[in-house]
Amino acid sequence: MSEDWSIGEVDFIVADYFSMLIDEIAGTPINKSNHRKILKELLNIRTDGSIEFKHQNISAALIKLGLPFIKGYKPMANYQHIIESSILKHISNFKDQLEPFFIKFSDSTNLLFQDSHFEEFLVPPPELNNILKEPKASYIKKPFKINFLEREQNNSSLGLLGEELVFNYEKYRLISSGKNGLASKIEWISKYDDGAGFDILSKNIDGSDRYIEVKTTKLSKDSPFFFSKNEYDFSRSNHIQYFLYRVFNFNDMPKMYFFKGCYDTFCNIEAIGFKGSF
Repeated sequence: MSEDWSIGEVDFIVADYFSMLIDEIAGTPINKSNHRKILKELLNIRTDGSIEFKHQNISAALIKLGLPFIKGYKPMANYQHIIESSILKHISNFKDQLEPFFIKFSDSTNLLFQDSHFEEFLVPPPELNNILKEPKASYIKKPFKINFLEREQNNSSLGLLGEELVFNYEKYRLISSGKNGLASKIEWISKYDDGAGFDILSKNIDGSDRYIEVKTTKLSKDSPFFFSKNEYDFSRSNHIQYFLYRVFNFNDMPKMYFFKGCYDTFCNIEAIGFKGSF
């Protein structure tokens, strides 16, 4: 059994991870093998698998801090708490340089893909047991007041493009099933009613209504999503007809998975906002 990573080792790999993350946000290709080779020379006893797993740990810690992560490193939440400390230290040292990149991540909408390839668009959803479970901590200092993952989801341009993609996919789905008449009845509800609790009113093959909420990210399949109390309540009241469509990897070759039902049944829910009254 390998020894726990030292603070120095974690500092090395955190610094390397951030250099790759900044390149990814800037649109610069990343040679992960080369990065890993250099790290192995610095860390001596660490294997490729150990380095890969630590990168995945860093992704999970960044999600907990409301920050973007490298798409190719699936978040793995069972990590040493010194990872969080190392990340916070790195951000503290380079905050002024890092913040513009995080803002670029959340606020930009660079539509790079040309074709939707709807026949390859739909992928299986994550299993509930594999959805990120964060280690518990009584308190952790957040490096920024902004949750950049939530800010990205609230990027209206990105949201509209994601909804448009789903709107067109629903037409494709129904027309491919020989339901041209149903395809003509699809409505983009959020364009004129942003408080409905869902975005698109589509149809099932049998002609019944399909209420679709669209959540879009430029990150990978494992990125968390955020939803309002109104959306949550609507999903509970209409769980038989409610669908969450999660569009991810948006700026490259978008993919999508979906869940049917209410949020309680297909994801782990964390309360991040409350209201007080008298």
